[in-house]
Amino acid sequence: MIFAARQYRVKRFGGVETRRDRLHHGERLSLNVVMATFTGSDDLRGAEFTGVDLRGARFVEADLSGVVMRAVDVAGAEIDAPWLFGDGSSLRVNGVDVTPFVEAELNRRFPGRADRRAADPAGLRAAWAAVERTWAATLERVAVMPAGTVDVSVGGEWSFAQTLRHLVMATDTWLGRAILGTGQPYHPIGQPYAGAEDEGRLDMSVFTTVMPSYADVLEVRAGRVAMVRDYLAAVTPGELAVTRENPWDPEARPAVLSCLHVILNEEWEHHRFAVRDLDAIEAKSDA
Repeated sequence: MIFAARQYRVKRFGGVETRRDRLHHGERLSLNVVMATFTGSDDLRGAEFTGVDLRGARFVEADLSGVVMRAVDVAGAEIDAPWLFGDGSSLRVNGVDVTPFVEAELNRRFPGRADRRAADPAGLRAAWAAVERTWAATLERVAVMPAGTVDVSVGGEWSFAQTLRHLVMATDTWLGRAILGTGQPYHPIGQPYAGAEDEGRLDMSVFTTVMPSYADVLEVRAGRVAMVRDYLAAVTPGELAVTRENPWDPEARPAVLSCLHVILNEEWEHHRFAVRDLDAIEAKSDA
């Protein structure tokens, strides 16, 4: 499938020019464009986009692995790829794998993040203590922000309160369900991931459809944080090696250590999302 340069009707001349022509002119032109929308039912694997104008396009939960871009203008582009650092993944920009640089910078910005792959009980306890310190500082920051901040969504993403609710659900999944084997581990206040209902992996009737108060969210979240802390306080090296059933793939048998790594990754990634959105909220209020 090949997408050639689309033509846009230009108000200034009333004629037609391609994006390449407009780039040569160095002009910012007023365009009247109907934007296309592609969903999961559209198979664009192997498609070729040549000379097309994708400025302002948004890719959400899209598989862009193996995509090749040549002679492209990426000024101002923003990529958020939580799975960039696993399984030997790479992201090359002008021939340079930037993954190690991104990893190092995130570890610098978020002290303690580098310990999220700790492999022994003492290291895991230290890693979780860093998570607790980081979230405690962020909760203090939110507490002095304008009322209602915790319920603000930025760009359609989860609000701060919803993020905390999702971490409750993540803890219930990987500690309660996977590691401890609790039959029904989910607290009603938990926030399932997008698409959970369509996939049929969860009994959605467990979760509340009413927005809980922020105070209730904080209380439940604190309980789940303590649950992880208490588990790590007593876990042994032998227990870390025991395998458990993957909640999302019954045929997979990850070790307890792998389940704990999922919890730590969830904590750091969602903290990064939360801080990113809090920064955006503050920037907007200061403008």
